[in-house]
Amino acid sequence: MKYRILASTAAVTTAALASLVGPAAAAQAAPPCVQKISVVNNAGFVASFRVTTPAGVETPSTDEYPIDQWRTIDLTPTGIPENTSVRPIVHAVAGVDNPGNTWVSYCANGQTATYSVTGTTQNFTVTLLT
Repeated sequence: MKYRILASTAAVTTAALASLVGPAAAAQAAPPCVQKISVVNNAGFVASFRVTTPAGVETPSTDEYPIDQWRTIDLTPTGIPENTSVRPIVHAVAGVDNPGNTWVSYCANGQTATYSVTGTTQNFTVTLLT
């Protein structure tokens, strides 16, 4: 009988912890869910970017834009299914292509993930800010 009480208490405690701690921990572990991807050019080159999925599906590229500007791709008209992981791939004119450091998830919710590009044509990073 004592074992049943402990098991019951453990079940209640686990349920209580899951309702208080579980969702917050899950939210911190889950990638951001966004509708748009923006890339701010803080690098020493002209850039463009496209958005890709793990399966290799890609959006059309943005136009080329200089330092201190940004471009945004809205994923809604792209045909990429919701809940798909996405990230930008930045192209440095006269340089290489580099992917964003973090995947985010596509959701038609109006939110934007913003990445910053820093570095030079051959050596740059694409870092998620928000």
